[in-house]
Amino acid sequence: MRNDKSGILCLSQKKFDRHRQLHKKIIRYGKDIISSKEFQSQRNYIQHGSIHVRRHCIDVARQSLIISDFLHMRVNEEEMIRGALLHDYFLYDWHVQRKEPGSPLHGYSHPKTALLNATRDYELSEREKDIISKHMWPLTLSRIPRYKESWIVSLADKYCSTLETLKIRKGNIKGISE
Repeated sequence: MRNDKSGILCLSQKKFDRHRQLHKKIIRYGKDIISSKEFQSQRNYIQHGSIHVRRHCIDVARQSLIISDFLHMRVNEEEMIRGALLHDYFLYDWHVQRKEPGSPLHGYSHPKTALLNATRDYELSEREKDIISKHMWPLTLSRIPRYKESWIVSLADKYCSTLETLKIRKGNIKGISE
């Protein structure tokens, strides 16, 4: 750890250490997801701006931890992280792939596709299923989140998506691999 002359940990070092701590939690709870070839394939699909889906999902997991910590909410971190990592597990490029005329737009349909893919590839809890299927609320009005973890991931997704779309969020956090 790096200290300034007064012996106080530098703010930038504190921030870096906090991001590293969050990254370790994401790896601990989501290693099987992150290391899978399907999750890795999401590097080939852009989500918002210039951020690929894999990076977006990791960012949403990290932001979910930050939000729950900031709000002093006791959550099931493992299920929240796993749900966040899988919330956009639709496995196609939504900018290119078009469905039949009259079919629902990607924003409305991808939570169902992500849930189908995730339940095919992983054993999911009810909370994880709720996070994945309801993260687009309020766009999907009939799908109201049931768990606080679902609400947090939905909020984190909106926050990260906004930063990515406005090109405020780009690239990796220095020193932390994606």
